[in-house]
Formats: sequence, C-alpha cells, structure tokens
Amino acid sequence: MTRQNILVVDDEEDILELIRYNLGREGFQVTCAATGEDGLKAARNKLPDLVILDLMLPGVDGLEVCKQLKADPRTGNIPIVMLTAKSEEPDVVAGLELGADDYITKPFSPRVLVARVKSVLRRKKAQSDEETAILKIHDLVIHPGRHEVIVRGKPVELTFTEFRILYTLAKRPGWVFSRYQIVDAVRGDDYPVTDRSVDVQIVSLRRKLGPSGKLIETVRGVGYKFRD
Repeated sequence: MTRQNILVVDDEEDILELIRYNLGREGFQVTCAATGEDGLKAARNKLPDLVILDLMLPGVDGLEVCKQLKADPRTGNIPIVMLTAKSEEPDVVAGLELGADDYITKPFSPRVLVARVKSVLRRKKAQSDEETAILKIHDLVIHPGRHEVIVRGKPVELTFTEFRILYTLAKRPGWVFSRYQIVDAVRGDDYPVTDRSVDVQIVSLRRKLGPSGKLIETVRGVGYKFRD
C-alpha cells in the first residue's frame, strides 16, 4: 500500500524533526520545507495528501501559501492543517476562511497533532468518496470537485466555508440542519463554533447567490434547509 505523504512547512528545524519523527512512526511519508516558497514548490511537485503549514514563515507567509494552494486547481483539494504560535483569533479565522481544514497552536502535543492529521485525512476521504456528481438545482449548478458554483450561467465566488455550507444543504433538499450539524459536515465535530458564526456565513452566502439565495430557508429555532 502506498504511504500517504505529508508536507510540513516550518522554519524551525527542531519542529520539522519532531513532526517528521512522529508522523514517520505512524507510517506516513514526510516531506519538509523551511520557507513558503519551498513549500509551494514541494506542494505543486509532489501533490501531498496533506500539508502542515506554519503561519510565521520568512518571505511568503503561511496565509499566502494557503491562499495560493487553495486557488490552484491542482492543489485546491489538499487539506491544510495550520501550525502556529499565533493564537490571535483573526489569524485563525483568516486561515480557515482561506480553506484550511484545522489548526494547532504551538507548543503542541505530538500525539494530538498525529490524531488531528488522521482525523482530517479521514474526513477528506469521506468527502471525496461522495463528491463525484455535479448538482443542478433550479438556477444553481454546483461542481464539488472544482469547488465551483454557477448561478444563471455566471460563476459566483464563494469562500471555502460558504461553498461547503451550500453544498451540504443543497445535496439534501428539504432536510433541516441544525447549526452544529452544518459545522460538523463542513469542519468536523471538534471544530469550535458559535451559532452566530454560522448565521453570518449564511447571510453572506445568500447575498452572493442573489435571487437564488432564497433557496436557503431559515427554520426558526432549529437551523437551515435548502428548499425542496
């Protein structure tokens, strides 16, 4: 069986060795890069199964690396786990909005890091297994493989989170999802969330979809559903 390849991008040699050792023990193949530029090159050349990405990097920083990887069709579906000493909420939110799948703050437990990596890979595989068909509903066309949404023949730019919420609702029209069910489907059940954060995403999503935004209905006291 081919071993899954993990790309680790961090400018601290001791951190690289710590992660390389612990992931190697678990059977992963590990590639390391010490700068954002080298991380981008390695990701595009090797197409790893997952990227562990430090935000504080010399030159091209981690947020820019994340942005470029998610914007490239060849690397856009590679899951990214942010690893950073920056614990401020805006940095975490910025990374997640760009499409990162999880984050871990330094100092970290190697066992926790390995567990989170495995969790993200499992979640990504489950999503990949089911996301093969293009959805065509009313005036909407949703292409999950490309993370592409077309409304009345025109492409609509959505953030990673907005796209995932739309796809989660649209693939089961008529089903009512609580806010926590939405977050679980998008990020996993260990992702910190508030009711308000889901509501803000829905408001933005409806605005971007224009008249088609009315297809997302509020179920008072419960959550949201996509019109059947």
